[in-house]
Amino acid sequence: MHYTAGAVRGSASAPVEETVPVGAGGRPEDDTAPGPAPGVAPRPSAGPRRVRLAISRIDPWSVMKLAFLLSVAIAIMTVVATVVFWSVIDSLGVFDNVQTFVTDAIGEETNFNVMQYVEFERVVSLATLVAICNVVLLTALATIMTFLYNITAALVGGVHMTLTDD
Repeated sequence: MHYTAGAVRGSASAPVEETVPVGAGGRPEDDTAPGPAPGVAPRPSAGPRRVRLAISRIDPWSVMKLAFLLSVAIAIMTVVATVVFWSVIDSLGVFDNVQTFVTDAIGEETNFNVMQYVEFERVVSLATLVAICNVVLLTALATIMTFLYNITAALVGGVHMTLTDD
């Protein structure tokens, strides 16, 4: 049986029921209940049903939408993690220690201030810019990879999987 579900095409076959020999009186030899058809009684399956599928094509539009949503989630996590990391570093006094070290190493006459370069607004702006670039790049990369998979799957037949129902 061949089918198409969304953008996935595949084939599946129903499990073949095993038969048991029928004894006298039209009943199975090892069971006392009558079977559904005279002369043949179904035997319960021994294990889970297996279906072999092949992913031969992936819809690029759906991959692009999913990649965009996942990359937006990653971008939000990036900005939040940057804010948390900067807050922890600042509360530990790391920036003050670095400023003290730089002042001791260079001297008092220089007007070098570490906080000019790592102030909160600047760091969050940089993290936001990196996150936006990642959204664009990850979305484009996932879509391009989908097109490459479809071309490759057309040549070699796609990825074959066996699914079971446990």
